[in-house]
Amino acid sequence: MVDSRKVKVDFSLEDMDLAEFKGKATYEQIKAYVLEQTGLKVSSLYIAQIKKKCGLDVSENFNLAKSENARQPQCTPEKEDAIMQAFRHFGII
Repeated sequence: MVDSRKVKVDFSLEDMDLAEFKGKATYEQIKAYVLEQTGLKVSSLYIAQIKKKCGLDVSENFNLAKSENARQPQCTPEKEDAIMQAFRHFGII
């Protein structure tokens, strides 16, 4: 039982198996990598489109369009290549 609301926990990463984290990158990391390498700005929507195209898991989108026939911009081939390059860099594909 702890009397305080703050608890300090120390642990070492030396003995942990980090293999499960390989191939994981946040959308922000992918965006930053693409911007740094190519100078292109890509959106989370474009990254999700390319993940779907590769058959990778994509999280559920909670910001759904209000109308059923809402148009969605499509990723350009140039940005698709840059995102694929980022996926390879992070070991996602």
